[in-house]
Amino acid sequence: MHQSDLSACMRGDRLAQKQFFERFKGKMFALCLRYTHSREDAEDVLQEGFVKAFRDLHQYTGDGPFEGWLRKVFVNTALQHLKKQKRNPLTFELDQYDVADDSPEPFLGNEPPARNMIRILQQLPAGFRTIFNLHVLEGYSHPEIAEILGISVGTSKSQLLRAKACFRKMLESSLTS
Repeated sequence: MHQSDLSACMRGDRLAQKQFFERFKGKMFALCLRYTHSREDAEDVLQEGFVKAFRDLHQYTGDGPFEGWLRKVFVNTALQHLKKQKRNPLTFELDQYDVADDSPEPFLGNEPPARNMIRILQQLPAGFRTIFNLHVLEGYSHPEIAEILGISVGTSKSQLLRAKACFRKMLESSLTS
């Protein structure tokens, strides 16, 4: 993203903002889908993420790639959305969830693999899904995850192991369905 495009967005140039949105909406929507349980929630996070991105564009210093900065805005927005959902706490005791034989929706032959993977991710409990996304897909370390979520490093590590086991089981079930 060129500095002139960012400057135009910060000045409120509607065309520049539309181009900005069009350029990043697909990648950011995929990120939102990974953190949320439904398409509707992902759309809410996407909208809120772009509002925050436009509001905070002035905070991008030019250090590092712009898309990395934007991804952080959206990850933080998704995490805030999850924290607001009282019904699905981000963390929980490990013995509260057993990796069950729940059969997820089967892979649909006409859907791209990425969409099928997102479908499975959305079925993970929120705590597992969040830590899996932060560690595996975003590259955060366990100490960083612990700080972000207000949990211990040990909880982050153990939930990641259980998330991977649950994800693997759901993936295998989908492939054999």
